[in-house]
Amino acid sequence: MAEETKKKKIPSEYNAKQIQVLEGLDPVRKRPGMYIGGTSLEGLHHLIWEVVDNSIDEAMAGYAKNIIIEILPGNRVKVIDDGRGIPVDKHFQTKKSALETVMTMLHAGGKFGGEGYKVSGGLHGVGVSVVNALSVWMRVEVKRDGKIYAQEYKKGKPLFSVKAVGKTEKDETGTTVIFDPDPEIFPEIKFDYNKVLAHLRQQAYLTKGVRISIFDRRDADPSVAYSFYFEGGVRTYVRFLNSGKKIIHPNIFYYEKNIDDTSVEIALQYNEHFNENIYTFANTIYTVDGGTHLAGFRSALTRAINDYARTQSYLKEKDENLTSDDLKEGLTAVISVKLKNPQFEGQTKAKLGNAETKSFVASVCLEGLKDFFDTHPQDAKEIIGKGLLSARARLAARAARDSVIRKGLLEGLALPGKLADCSERDAAKSELFIVEGDSAGGSAKQGRNRRFQAILPLRGKILNVERARIDKMIANNEVKSLIIALGTGIGDQFNIKNLRYGKVVIMTDADVDGAHIRTLLLTLFYRHFNGLVVGGNIFIAQPPLYRVSHGKSFRYAYSDEEKDKTIKDLLNEKKAKSEKAEVIEKESDASEENEKDVIKGISIQRYKGLGEMNPAQLWDTTMDPSKRFMRKVTVEDAAEADQVFDILMGSEVEPRKKFIQTHAKAVKNLDV
Repeated sequence: MAEETKKKKIPSEYNAKQIQVLEGLDPVRKRPGMYIGGTSLEGLHHLIWEVVDNSIDEAMAGYAKNIIIEILPGNRVKVIDDGRGIPVDKHFQTKKSALETVMTMLHAGGKFGGEGYKVSGGLHGVGVSVVNALSVWMRVEVKRDGKIYAQEYKKGKPLFSVKAVGKTEKDETGTTVIFDPDPEIFPEIKFDYNKVLAHLRQQAYLTKGVRISIFDRRDADPSVAYSFYFEGGVRTYVRFLNSGKKIIHPNIFYYEKNIDDTSVEIALQYNEHFNENIYTFANTIYTVDGGTHLAGFRSALTRAINDYARTQSYLKEKDENLTSDDLKEGLTAVISVKLKNPQFEGQTKAKLGNAETKSFVASVCLEGLKDFFDTHPQDAKEIIGKGLLSARARLAARAARDSVIRKGLLEGLALPGKLADCSERDAAKSELFIVEGDSAGGSAKQGRNRRFQAILPLRGKILNVERARIDKMIANNEVKSLIIALGTGIGDQFNIKNLRYGKVVIMTDADVDGAHIRTLLLTLFYRHFNGLVVGGNIFIAQPPLYRVSHGKSFRYAYSDEEKDKTIKDLLNEKKAKSEKAEVIEKESDASEENEKDVIKGISIQRYKGLGEMNPAQLWDTTMDPSKRFMRKVTVEDAAEADQVFDILMGSEVEPRKKFIQTHAKAVKNLDV
C-alpha cells in the first residue's frame, strides 16, 4: 500500500522540449472548433459569416452601403464591400502593413481600442484571420487612397508583401476578400445557398439602409441571385415573420432610440396563433438564449399592458394582473440592441450579459409602448383581449397539467400501461422508440434490447398541437402518455434534467400515414419540448425500404439509389456464371402482402410498414446501434422552421396549398 501511494516522479524526458508553442495562426489550424464551433457544414458556413460581419460593421458605422457575396465555382467565396478599406500603412507595433497584421494575427483589429468602431458584432481581425488560417488560399484587395492594394495567403501565411496592383476611381474605397476553404480542415466543402440567403436576409433586416446582394455563380443560370434592402429595419422583419399568419391588430409597434453609444430597436405584433416567436440580437449577433435585453423587454411589455388595461378598465380592481406568460401567446417580436462593449455568456455568444442593458431596454420599451397604446387604442384593445383570453386558458391548462403531474406523483410516477420500459436507469444510456401502431409496437418490443431500449406504441395519429391550446393537448390520451413517459413535464414546468431517455426515436412506416404521424410528433416536440430538439435528443429511425435477396443471401437497401446499386453489385457477381440478366417486372397478386419485383435470380421486397418485418429483422436493420441509420433532428434556422410548421400544420389552407404546389415536383416515390 505504501508503494502505491508514493508520489510518482516526473519522467526525465518531460522538459522544455515537450512544451509546444504555436505561433501566428497555428492554434486555429490545430483546434478549429475553438474558433468556429467545429469543422462540419455549420462551421464551414461560419467562415462566410465572419467575413461578412466585418462588412456589416462598416455598414453599422455608416461607411458601407453595399455588400456583395458570391459563391464561385468550386465553392470559392468572394465578399465585396464599399466601406473604408482595411488600412495598409505600417503598423507601429508589428512593423508590418496593417492589412497583413489584421489578416495574419489573432486579436488584431479596429475594434479593441474603440477608435475604429463604436459598435461591432465581433472583434475585427479575429474572425477574418481565422478564416485565413482555415483557407487553403485567400486573396484580399483593398481600395483606398486612389490605389488597389493586394496580398495573398496560403493557410494563413502571406505569399508576398502587401503591394499596389492598380488604381481606382476618385474617392473609391472598399475591401474584397476571396477564400478557398481548406479540405484538410473541412471534410465536406459545399455551401448551402438557402442557408446563406436566410442568414444574410436576417443581417439586412438588422442593418437597415444597407444593400446585401448574393450570387450563386456555381450555376450557369444568371438568375440565381437575391438582393436585400430593408429601410424599415426590424419592423420589416416582424412583418416577414408574421407573413401568412392571421394578425389581431394591423399596426406593428416599432420604437427606436439612441443614447450615447447604445441603441435599441424594438418591433412587435400579435397574431392569432398560440406560440411565441421572439428574436433577440446584440450587435446583429443572434442571442438564441436571450439575456438582459430580453428580460428588460418582457418586464416593460407586462407593465405597459397592465397599466393601460387598468386605466381603460379592461382590468377591474378585483382582477389579477396579466402575467408575462399570458402575454406570450401569439407574440412576434424582434429586439435588436447595439452597444459598445457587449458581454456575452459562453463562447457561442448565445446570451447577452450586460446588466445595464436590461434597464435601458425596459425604459425605452415602456416609453414607446405607452405612446403606441395612446395613439392606437384599437390595437391596444386587441392585444389586451388576447392576453385576457390567454390568462383564462392558462388557468385551465394548469388544472389539466397538474392533474397529469399529480397523477404521476400519487401513483409513484406510474408510467403508461402500453409503455414497455427498459431496465437501464441512466438516461444517457437509454432510448425511447415511439412506434406507430400495435403491430409495429409488438415487433419492436420483441426485437429490442430490453436493457436500454423502451417502446411506446401510439394508436393512430396524435393531436395536431399547432391548432390546440395546452389544456386540450394534455387531455389527449396519446399526448398524455408521451408526456408521462418522457418525464420532463411540459410548458413552464419543462425540465430537461428529468428526461428519462437520452435518445427519443420516432419510428414510423415509410408511407404517407407514417410521414404524417412523424410530422405531428415533430410539431409536438418543436412547439412544446423544444429543449429536446435543441439538445439533440430527438432522432428519426431509418428502416430499410427494400430487402434484396439472391439465393440464400440478402441485403437491405435504405434508398432507391442503394437498391439499384445492390442489384447492380449482385448482377456483377453473377455475370461470370451466367449471361446478362433479363429484367422482368411482375406485379404482386392482390393476396400478397408485399410488393415484389423479380429480376432473374434476384428478389426485391418493398417494405411499407414496420409490421412487415419480424422482430429479428427490425432489430437487425433499424434498432441495433452497431448497424442502424438514424437522423438527428436539429433546428438551424428557428424562423424558417416556425414558418414551415405554421404552413404545414396551421389552420390556413391557402399557404399550405401554395407550399405543396411549389414543392410537389421534388417529392419522389410517394406512396398513396
